[in-house]
Amino acid sequence: MTTRKDLLRGARIEPKPVTGRETVAELVDNAFLAYNERMLADDVTVGMSLTGAMTPAGLGMSTIIPLLEAGFIDWIVSTGANMYHDAHFGLGLAMHRGTPFANDVELREEGVVRIYDIFFDFEVLLSTDAYIRQVSAGPEFQRPMSTAEYHYLLGGYILGREQALGISRKSVLGVAHRCGVPVYTSSPGDSSIGMNVAEQALTGSRLRFDPSADVNETSAIVFDAKTHGGKSGVLIIGGGSPKNFVLQTEPQIQEVLGISEKGHDYYLQLTDARPDTGGLSGATPAEAVSWGKVDPDQLPGTVVCYLDNTVGFPILAAYALARRKKRPLKRLYDKREEMMRQLTEAYREAKADRDARAEATTVGRRP
Repeated sequence: MTTRKDLLRGARIEPKPVTGRETVAELVDNAFLAYNERMLADDVTVGMSLTGAMTPAGLGMSTIIPLLEAGFIDWIVSTGANMYHDAHFGLGLAMHRGTPFANDVELREEGVVRIYDIFFDFEVLLSTDAYIRQVSAGPEFQRPMSTAEYHYLLGGYILGREQALGISRKSVLGVAHRCGVPVYTSSPGDSSIGMNVAEQALTGSRLRFDPSADVNETSAIVFDAKTHGGKSGVLIIGGGSPKNFVLQTEPQIQEVLGISEKGHDYYLQLTDARPDTGGLSGATPAEAVSWGKVDPDQLPGTVVCYLDNTVGFPILAAYALARRKKRPLKRLYDKREEMMRQLTEAYREAKADRDARAEATTVGRRP
């Protein structure tokens, strides 16, 4: 039975007054009480899900790229839109501060596109579309591939374009390519990248995104982390499909492949979504435990911060970069084939037991 002493063993809340002279890290240490610092131990493989207009708002350059270079993010599942708009910056195209109170009919007439309070020229879309089609028509793209493979190849070309323009560290895709960080998209058709790839299919392109490869590769990353004495952590920026895609790696391992596992070890989410609507975006880590997504033994250490990600994410990144030393790059993209081999072998060993358990649960239920 839990005692009063057990319940009151947390650190006493007695912060110092804010003076205005604090660094970001000092402010977090003194006034924020929910940061899970253990996620950045060297043996933790950290996957990040990314939703919302983060890269259009500049968080790719300001926040995500420094975290990638520090080795704090090992793999990513993002909306396709974030990667599409990320490409604008690597191509030297401009996004501008605007206002959410503009007349959108006038914007359309003037050829200006709005993402809440961000404005950009419609030509930015057309230029990026043309670039994606040109690159994707190359011979190395003419086959089915995971979205990580596609983004890696595209990131290499964007890196080359940056060098030609005399700019650097503008594109998440470019830096992910350089750092060997695989970037997946859970719904690749739901973005302008997917739309341009679909257009090319009409002209005979053999490029196809392979969602099964994405499901298996992401599961292999988590399985590899957990079976080599390490741990798996998830940093969830927003919610939506990428959140589920990062988390479903554990049900894929346990429920579908039949391999014994317990769930992700660390869970840190920044979101403005409510849990009471029943939607995945606001679903709590406690609910995730019931699905096998999070290790129940680690539930007390999970953290959900309800706030605007464009405010909270840079603060979190600044704190992590100030308080933790850089980690060696895991370069998981380069290890995908070996990780897939390990997962396949474990699945084959577990398959008979999985099928027997499934058979046992259906006995007596058949008509």
